[in-house]
Amino acid sequence: MGVLINLAYLVASVLFIFGLKGLSHPRTAVRGNLLGALGMLLAIVVTLLHRSIVSYQVIVAGLVVGGAIGAVMAVKVRMTAMPQMVALLNGFGGGASALVAGAALVEAVVLGQQPPVDFTVATVASGLIGGVTFWGSLVAFAKLEELIPGQPILFRGQHWLNLLLLIVALAMGAWLIDHPQQTQSYWVLLGLASGLGVLTTIPIGGADMPVVISLLNSYSGLAAAATGFVLSNNMLIIAGSLVGASGIILTSIMCRAMNRSLANVLFGGVGSVAAAAGPSADAVYAGKVKAATAEEVAMVLDGARRVVIVPGYGLAVSQAQHALQQLASLLESRGADVLYAIHPVAGRMPGHMNVLLAEADVPYEKLKDLDEANALFPETDVAIVIGANDVVNPLARMNSNSPIAGMPILDVDKAKTVVVIKRSLSPGFAGVPNPLFAADNTLMYFADGKKAINDLIQALKELS
Repeated sequence: MGVLINLAYLVASVLFIFGLKGLSHPRTAVRGNLLGALGMLLAIVVTLLHRSIVSYQVIVAGLVVGGAIGAVMAVKVRMTAMPQMVALLNGFGGGASALVAGAALVEAVVLGQQPPVDFTVATVASGLIGGVTFWGSLVAFAKLEELIPGQPILFRGQHWLNLLLLIVALAMGAWLIDHPQQTQSYWVLLGLASGLGVLTTIPIGGADMPVVISLLNSYSGLAAAATGFVLSNNMLIIAGSLVGASGIILTSIMCRAMNRSLANVLFGGVGSVAAAAGPSADAVYAGKVKAATAEEVAMVLDGARRVVIVPGYGLAVSQAQHALQQLASLLESRGADVLYAIHPVAGRMPGHMNVLLAEADVPYEKLKDLDEANALFPETDVAIVIGANDVVNPLARMNSNSPIAGMPILDVDKAKTVVVIKRSLSPGFAGVPNPLFAADNTLMYFADGKKAINDLIQALKELS
């Protein structure tokens, strides 16, 4: 039975690897997702066939309850709430790993066994990483759901307190390794890790949430891998390692997209110094903002040969992706070349804009990454920015003291005309004004994203 289980785990691992390979490109993402799901199904089935783990009654009860909750979440969750759900699921993964490792430790002690050092080291690692992941993910969820302020929450001595908590947690872990019979110390360790998870996440601003979600995803994988060593389960070790490694790689990519180090993301907190970063909104916007109507924007679009659309989180909030695709189709029927410029950190999680546009059946070939899009803007007649802010803010190039200084942006200001669809002049997550809104070649169309796009469609039809 052991040989068959390990053989099945090997097949599942191969499916995971091919699944990750498929997820690296939108064209193969669906197939990659299915391969990964098949691998996990195989791993779960062969694991549960080993009846000594737990009775089938408990297994079925867990499947029914967990499946029902998952089905409700999958049906009810809004597309705009997808980042929150990802954060929550990351947290559940870390929390489950920590609890399973703790239960294994208690079981070993109750049975009178002397846990070996590798067992206790893995248990400590699972508890520490899992606790940080669970509570850090809950804070990320609360920030994204606006249950707590999205801006960085800072207080004097915060970093020193975090360092102290980490040192005490490591000391408690060392004590547990040396005295594995003292199982209560594991739960103290878990409490310290939980406090560390909260305190290391509250100072991170909403603009950095895509990086944080990716990092917490990596943490959940590492916690699972550590629990795999606790249980001597090869599948958990392999799957956790793959998730941990891929999460770290994605985090690195996201940091490069923001031209910031991971340490700067974790300890800098975009938005925490915005008040002193440059001129006030009044100084930037006073007497310079040009508001436009749907009819005026339609006239600008009427003769455009190339239109580049820049989506942001506001697109997700207004659920305007389908209307946007209709507008693009209408423009293309009038002879325009319509493309989409995607910033790596647009939205609130990695790939957020790609998911939204894929939902509206926008061809992947029309999506251009940052470098491709910036090469197009000087030859673009109209750039339409819908719901984006910080990723198109020229302050990143103009002001070295800005919180977003040096962050690669989409150079929409280099297009002949820029149309910004936005409810107001409110700042993005970085908390700084955007000179693009007051530029000579910019028209501000103040409206809800979906209503604005539908009104534009109607205005264009009337022009023809």
